[in-house]
Amino acid sequence: QVRLVESGGGLVQPGGSLRLSCAASGFSFSSAVMTWYRQAPGKAREWVANIGTSGGIRNYVASVKGRFTISRDNAKNMVYLEMNNLNPEDTAVYYCNAGSMLAPRYSWGQGTQVTVSS
Repeated sequence: QVRLVESGGGLVQPGGSLRLSCAASGFSFSSAVMTWYRQAPGKAREWVANIGTSGGIRNYVASVKGRFTISRDNAKNMVYLEMNNLNPEDTAVYYCNAGSMLAPRYSWGQGTQVTVSS
């Protein structure tokens, strides 16, 4: 059974930082491209960043490039999203999934809420 469990969200002031974690199980993690997504209130879910199987290839949506860093630990079946210089537009529920940006492979986990507010 596939499980995707996101954690690390919270309330942070503009300019602050958070590190999100995603624990994956039930599939061949080291063989999967992993992607972080987010869904803001009233908006469609969008991809934020993805990372190749070995971590050598990383892609970011333009709005987070230079502020967010995606990484993975294949030994622990974990994928991370380091988020710096956060702004209110980053407020959303963040999710991880396997697969390419436009083709998430599995059912969504519960996500982790990130709120950026003063």
